[in-house]
Amino acid sequence: MTQPVTAATYAPADHDAEIAAIHQLVAEVQRVQQLELVDEFVAMFREDAIWTTAAGKRLFGRDAIGEFTAQVLPGWTADGSTATYEVEHVLFVRPDVAAVKVRQQYLTPDGAPGTAGAPLYVVAKENGRWLLTANQNTPVAGD
Repeated sequence: MTQPVTAATYAPADHDAEIAAIHQLVAEVQRVQQLELVDEFVAMFREDAIWTTAAGKRLFGRDAIGEFTAQVLPGWTADGSTATYEVEHVLFVRPDVAAVKVRQQYLTPDGAPGTAGAPLYVVAKENGRWLLTANQNTPVAGD
């Protein structure tokens, strides 16, 4: 008889510590995006990562992600706009792989809510560090 599959089947040994580390990863995404730190943002990706932008551009590998990011990140907050990122849900696929649903809120220069996003980050833990691995940045059409 097979055992039922539950969330606990895939949970890491120290669930709370891994959840905290994933929250920190998403907070770091927010920080480096707000400060327009291209190299720091790109370093958060696994070498063979996949990134699909909100406009549907598909990027394969850290080099392609870096080239794209270097074109679009510098200057995007020049008008005072910014974005916040909040972990909405974490689903462990394995103890070292998690699907992370993120709530993204763009803010206008005066701090009012603008458009929203609903990224999905699949992250993998390698050498003690969570890395962005397969990611889809999805705009929210309407709430």
